[in-house]
Amino acid sequence: MPAPTPVATSAALPADAPCPIPPAADARVAMAYAQTAVAAAQAQGVTAAQIGAHLGWPADTLDAARDSLSVAEYIALLGAGERLAGDAVFGLHAGLHARLSTYPFYGLVVCACTTLRGAFAQTHRYEGLAHDLGRSRLDERGGIATYYWDTPWLDTCTPAEARHLCDSVLAGILTFVSWLAHERLPVREIGLPYPEPDAAIRAAHAQVFGPAVVYGVPAAYGRFDAALLDRPVPNADSSMLKVLQRHADELLAARLRETSEPRIVTDVRREVAAQLASDRARLDDVAAALAVSTRTLQRKLAEAGTNFQAVHDAARQALAEELLRDSQLNLTDVAFMLGYREQSSFNRACRDWFGNTPARTRERLRGAIDVA
Repeated sequence: MPAPTPVATSAALPADAPCPIPPAADARVAMAYAQTAVAAAQAQGVTAAQIGAHLGWPADTLDAARDSLSVAEYIALLGAGERLAGDAVFGLHAGLHARLSTYPFYGLVVCACTTLRGAFAQTHRYEGLAHDLGRSRLDERGGIATYYWDTPWLDTCTPAEARHLCDSVLAGILTFVSWLAHERLPVREIGLPYPEPDAAIRAAHAQVFGPAVVYGVPAAYGRFDAALLDRPVPNADSSMLKVLQRHADELLAARLRETSEPRIVTDVRREVAAQLASDRARLDDVAAALAVSTRTLQRKLAEAGTNFQAVHDAARQALAEELLRDSQLNLTDVAFMLGYREQSSFNRACRDWFGNTPARTRERLRGAIDVA
């Protein structure tokens, strides 16, 4: 099966479908996922500041508090890690730093699954919450399961970057699954979609992946006995699965909306959210922040089939739901952060958006708050 073509769609996702990979300009890697590469560099004495300076990035680019990097930035990060650390298998070492927190929110969904089969199904569905580097799929034939990882970005990489990208993802999956199962699971064969490297790199692969590594295949894969899929996941809390899935679906829908809408709409939405608490987020303020005239912004939004007020209201509603999930914020704080100076105005808006008061809306969201 060929690697997926980056696409963007506004259609709702079927229940078992993964989030499509967006075009390059919108493809992202969550900062939590990118921190595996930062940690691998730091373990070898290379700081985030040194990586940023090497790549000519702003000082806060690799700040853990940031939301994400672009796919191109993440791939560049892997290449910089190799050069600065002098580590020919830097991607492999990045993957070995995978943790539960590496997979934002959907890692919690996986931990609620009672079997590895369920965990793989949730990875297939929610992988896009962690990154747009590629997508996973599972094939079972004759008692053998093959976990494929397809990526559309190898042609955009240097040979070394391609190797680090594939190594980091497969080593990360193997590390996380071993943590989930509480033991290292036996793998029959690992396939890597790049030419056979030198003896030192092959030896490193054998140490992490096992001796059966095949190079030059169409897509990265790991092959194992299908019976392992029905192995129970120790300590799984299946009672939380539906609550976690519901919130993960909301996050997935937001991501899909973001990558399918015109860039000007995304930019306005983000700027409105950033300005609300300062009681700005007006048309002139947002246009100035985006370095365009008010008339140009209105024209671009009209070309995108919307207008400023519609985007403003949608951004405010989405931010309201996000803030209400944070149990550490009182309702007065939430109203202020949304730009409301009167609690009664926020109450009316909540009834319009959610059909209930802020307090009742927070109660409805409480399950997702507690596990997030």
